[in-house]
Amino acid sequence: MSIDRLVMAFAGIMVLVGVALAYYVHPYWIGLTIFVGLNIFQAAFTGFCPLAMILKKFGAKPGQAFN
Repeated sequence: MSIDRLVMAFAGIMVLVGVALAYYVHPYWIGLTIFVGLNIFQAAFTGFCPLAMILKKFGAKPGQAFN
């Protein structure tokens, strides 16, 4: 999988985990979902994504968005 797809998959998992934790544990866990959403939003405009940099160091092949 390319870095782009890995980032989207990880973000989707984190959103689902954040919603589940907010529902079952404490409503403040919705902050995790908000953080992930804001990070995806800023990455769309700036091209800066910390997870993409980490994945690149681990040898994941680059996609179109995060070169």
